[in-house]
Amino acid sequence: MKTFNTFLVTTLLASTLLFSCKSELKVETDKTTFDLATAKTEIEAANKITMDAFAKGDSVAIANMYADDAKLMFTGMPAVVGKAGIQSVFGGYIKGGVNKIELKTNEVWGTEDLLAEEGAVTIYVGEQIVGQEKFIVLWKKVGGQWKIIRDIANSDLAPQPTN
Repeated sequence: MKTFNTFLVTTLLASTLLFSCKSELKVETDKTTFDLATAKTEIEAANKITMDAFAKGDSVAIANMYADDAKLMFTGMPAVVGKAGIQSVFGGYIKGGVNKIELKTNEVWGTEDLLAEEGAVTIYVGEQIVGQEKFIVLWKKVGGQWKIIRDIANSDLAPQPTN
């Protein structure tokens, strides 16, 4: 009988503790669901702004697509960090005759805070194609807008032989 009483007391105590504990699990019901297809559309719209800025020769607008601490990593040059340096690079391309680019987004992965974009770019001087490249761009939400934080691209063309 003593064993039964001990069992009964232990069971009642455990039940009391179990049911009196508050669960810390919270379910967020007001948070909107992240939609990757919508994010891809937003990235494509941002790329359209960049293409339009190239057509206008506006390196400031291009640089404004990047976060303040963004890094640009293109073939044949050291990495460039920050908007001023990025604006200088694109300004140099524009002064060199680049008047049009076509950006094509192939795939986008990520979350509501950070996206990776894989795509291709065709670069023009006048109507002549002078470059075809592939890229990976990392986008981050900054102040409610997608901004580029990392931009790496390399050419699809074979390397030129050195003499």
